[in-house]
Amino acid sequence: MPHDIHLGVLFILGVGVFGGILGAWLSQRIRFPQVVGYIVIGLLIGESGFQLVRTSDIEALRPFNMFALGIIGFLVGGELHIDAFKKYARQFTAILIGEGVGAFLIVGAASYAVLYVVSRNPVLALAGSVVFGAIASATDPASTMDVLWEYRSRGVLTTSLTAIVALDDALAMALYGIGTSVAYVLVSDTGGTIAGGLLKIVIELGGSLLIGAVFAGVLMLLLRWLYQPEKCLAMSIGLILLLISFTLALDMDVILAAMILGFILANFAPRRSRQLFEMMRGFSVPIYVLFFVLVGARLSLANMPVWLIVLVALYVIGRSAGKMAGAWYGAKITKSEDVVRKYLGMGLFAQGGVAVGLSIMASQHLNGIALTEGFTLGDAIIFAVTATTLVVQLAGPPMVKLAIKLAGENGRNITEEDIIEQWQVKHVMMTDVVKISEDMTVEQIVRLFVAHDYLAYPVVNNEGSIVGMVSLNALKAVMDDQAAWQWLLASDVMEQPMDCISEELRLQEALGRMQQLNIHHIPVVGDKKTMQPIGILDLTHARKKIGDELILRQQPAPQKAFA
Repeated sequence: MPHDIHLGVLFILGVGVFGGILGAWLSQRIRFPQVVGYIVIGLLIGESGFQLVRTSDIEALRPFNMFALGIIGFLVGGELHIDAFKKYARQFTAILIGEGVGAFLIVGAASYAVLYVVSRNPVLALAGSVVFGAIASATDPASTMDVLWEYRSRGVLTTSLTAIVALDDALAMALYGIGTSVAYVLVSDTGGTIAGGLLKIVIELGGSLLIGAVFAGVLMLLLRWLYQPEKCLAMSIGLILLLISFTLALDMDVILAAMILGFILANFAPRRSRQLFEMMRGFSVPIYVLFFVLVGARLSLANMPVWLIVLVALYVIGRSAGKMAGAWYGAKITKSEDVVRKYLGMGLFAQGGVAVGLSIMASQHLNGIALTEGFTLGDAIIFAVTATTLVVQLAGPPMVKLAIKLAGENGRNITEEDIIEQWQVKHVMMTDVVKISEDMTVEQIVRLFVAHDYLAYPVVNNEGSIVGMVSLNALKAVMDDQAAWQWLLASDVMEQPMDCISEELRLQEALGRMQQLNIHHIPVVGDKKTMQPIGILDLTHARKKIGDELILRQQPAPQKAFA
């Protein structure tokens, strides 16, 4: 596109959301998670593609990115439950430290080797390596959670993944604080101390926790007085925006503060917040789409020197190996479930906004340190992390999908409504119901009710076509007159069928029709012309089958015994 043409922010928002949804659809068609499609569309319209989105545009949309991170943090916090932490606290801590430190050490060592070969300066190489190692420990919660939500994952691996990616930011910030403090002391002459850098990180983490807790208290008080769901959603969004502005003004962590807000709300006001979280997920869809499209758009892959490409490759390999080895070791020493030990590391590849943000901050601190002619240490950090973000964001979501699939946890986080939407009438109808002829006496009908558990029977004529229904409710009128049971016939007490349905009808539509007619059973016919009954859809029986199916689908996959 010619550089004198600029279509504006509204165009970027429009093409981002529209293109992102299209990319997600295409991505799902080839069995990739939808977040990959978002990022690919971003690459096409951004710095590495047609350059419809410029760097200046992305900078102008930085407040939107902060808002997206706030929404992501809020929803991630809502997925964390105190009961799970009590049960898996030791396991989570060991795995978190293992995978974070594992990535830190391996990436740090690989980065030192490349930077030393390039600069021949051991101090500078050490400074850069600790920063690279610290940034490598971060895991992107947004794309990981997007895959877990997309594939309705549920189970011990999903719980562990959710907790680890939510807490990973805090560990990454702590390692980053140590790393940048060490790097700054090594390459500067200002007399800075490592202790001062650590104190700053402690203040930042503590302040984020405090801000999130305060806003959570305010939101819980407001939810007591607001009963309209739409107003609750609007109020929550407004408070999240205020929380983001406070955290940015005080130089705190947006994701952590928003995560604490969601965590406290979900655990201390679960009934009042359940509908709010459901509405927030629906509201967040276009925000998610645009956020990941912009992640792809900001990546610039042109003009990278060969040594930087080598650094990117070693970073990706070392980070992946460190995450997997560290997670495996942490799970092993805590005797975690087999699926956690085997597959958790595969779900920790994604790297996103936090890593990019840390790289930007690091580049600002280290931008004056020359690495090669015309290339500073700050440039190397931001270029390398941006490029690795592209690689791991494309590889990360499919690996999360593979992990939950191997663990047998995909498709288990479902509700009764999900099953009803998927099923047809034939899945729940009763097919072995006895048919009653028109000339059957009430006495014979009563015996049928005593002998079977059904609450209604179809009445058929000589051709086998349904002409009515006999239910317990229809027999109430003649219950007291037992003398009449021998001469009253089915045709005298039957109710005309208010409606008949096909076994191929969607269950959701059939249940809606029954609710509208205020009936508990409805005949199912094979052919609307002959009207011959093949079964009955009974509301009580249908609900039981749906409940049984829900329990079956939510059961954890069989696990092998520990080695």
